[in-house]
Amino acid sequence: MENSSCEKGEMIEEPLLLDDSETQKGGFRTLPFILGNAALMNAATSALTPNMILYLMNEYHMDMTAGSNILFMWSAVTNISPVVGAFMADSFVGRFQMIGLGSVVTLVGMFLFWLTSVIPQARPPPCVDSNNICRSADVFQLFFLCFSLGIVAIGAGAIKSSSLAFGSDQLKREIYQTNAHAMERYFSWYYASCALSILVALTCLVYIQVNMGWALGFGVPVSLTLFSTLLIYLGTPFYVKLKPKSSLINGFFQVLVASYRNRCLRLSSQSADILYHQKKGSTVVLPSEKLRFLNKACIVQDPQLDLSPDGEATDPWRLCTVDQVEELKALVKVVPIWLTGVVLAINMSQNSFPVLQANTMDRHIGSSFEIPAASFGIFAVISAIFWIVLYDYLILPIASKLTGKPAHFSTKERMGFGVFLSFLSVLVMAVVEGVRRSIAIKEGYSDDPEGVIPMSAMWLLPQNSLAGFAEALNAIGQNEFYISEFPRSMSSVASALLGAGMGVGSLLASCIMSSIDDLTKREGQESWVSSNINHGHYDYYYLVLAGFSLVNILFYIVCSRAYGPCKEEVMEEEKP
Repeated sequence: MENSSCEKGEMIEEPLLLDDSETQKGGFRTLPFILGNAALMNAATSALTPNMILYLMNEYHMDMTAGSNILFMWSAVTNISPVVGAFMADSFVGRFQMIGLGSVVTLVGMFLFWLTSVIPQARPPPCVDSNNICRSADVFQLFFLCFSLGIVAIGAGAIKSSSLAFGSDQLKREIYQTNAHAMERYFSWYYASCALSILVALTCLVYIQVNMGWALGFGVPVSLTLFSTLLIYLGTPFYVKLKPKSSLINGFFQVLVASYRNRCLRLSSQSADILYHQKKGSTVVLPSEKLRFLNKACIVQDPQLDLSPDGEATDPWRLCTVDQVEELKALVKVVPIWLTGVVLAINMSQNSFPVLQANTMDRHIGSSFEIPAASFGIFAVISAIFWIVLYDYLILPIASKLTGKPAHFSTKERMGFGVFLSFLSVLVMAVVEGVRRSIAIKEGYSDDPEGVIPMSAMWLLPQNSLAGFAEALNAIGQNEFYISEFPRSMSSVASALLGAGMGVGSLLASCIMSSIDDLTKREGQESWVSSNINHGHYDYYYLVLAGFSLVNILFYIVCSRAYGPCKEEVMEEEKP
């Protein structure tokens, strides 16, 4: 499918809806409040993830598969809830109100989860070491745990749904019209601020959990959440607050119903022969030629019957505006490319096993300092930040000098390269795990899943670095791609699509792990994803993921070519 909205004269855009009192507001002075809120909140919620599998296995006595599935589900809710929040922000609530509400909800959820670490009755009693008897969590304890994590996920999702788009609202619209790469740099450094917050979570906050206990380790994130909530409200006098428009979801259904009800209408190749219903003040005059069957939803058959005296549709379920049709088309056309990001998200959501893997390896630097097992994800974050700096300050300047003109890699090129690097990362992970497992068995650690084998954990750096490069390339590319291709009225929806892909990827990852667990359990044999990683075969598990990733590369190539040129590519071609 080609992107017809990229064609000249058909780029979707609509004016900002601002109050007169807000025309002097906004600008770069608001970004410290917005970025600070996002970064602190991200640090607080990210601090829960790295050691969570150890917390569930040690304190709640869960096995590897059960604990991982809880984390997959938690990740799914965290990443899918921004889609619901985005529709609500764009259609009813407003982006600032959504961020503020999400901050308060996250604070409540973080406080409730902290209580699981300080109230002994909130979790099962310790195991009886002499008999190795461990009692599982009862219904109330599991409910309280899942409820608190769910509240955190919903609140964090509400913030993610609008934070990126709300920050872009504060910048003058002329920035994007006069400097095509300003948006790219803004997205890059927004992502960098979030990456730095994860860096803090994986070092300082993880260190506190490992060395000072769960109560303090989970209490510090509560304090960060409180400060983050106060910060977003401190900038209230300076924000530009766009008015939400009518419900996008309602509009999408209206287009589908209207196009079906008008399915018998004939579409002419001569646009002058057809009268289309236009939104007042909109610059979109004609619908695009792709997905033409949807154009029937905005055809005016009889102006006397279909339109009221003020120019509005008498029946919005039979006649829609050109803008409504193009908004739905924009969403439909990106779905194939979005699906390739879902497969990549399956690889990115594998957070449990790497912690157990690192826990069995020599993590010492020097004779005294030992890196916490959950902190090895820091190398992926460092790689992502390194790529952002390298791309902006070395790769692009050198490429510009070599070509004699400003160089730029399109969003689709960056996303594609990220998909390829993700495939390499899981392939390397399978190889490293095969080596680690063979050493563990050879050294007699087969029945000791927590025994430290004589293999340096620095072997984990290549896979983490490749994963960091892949995430930086693909995540930044996806965000820029969606927001650039969608109309401004759908900015929050566009910025939430990446998270939605991560959420769906987490659900699929849970299904894959559970399926492999069921299929590989045999009488007298351990599952590939056994809680004893030396008995399991996680190298085979990651080879399966590598196979999915290889297919995904081919699928992305097909989808990218079918999509056709996007807006940024059309603008580049039109430059003299």
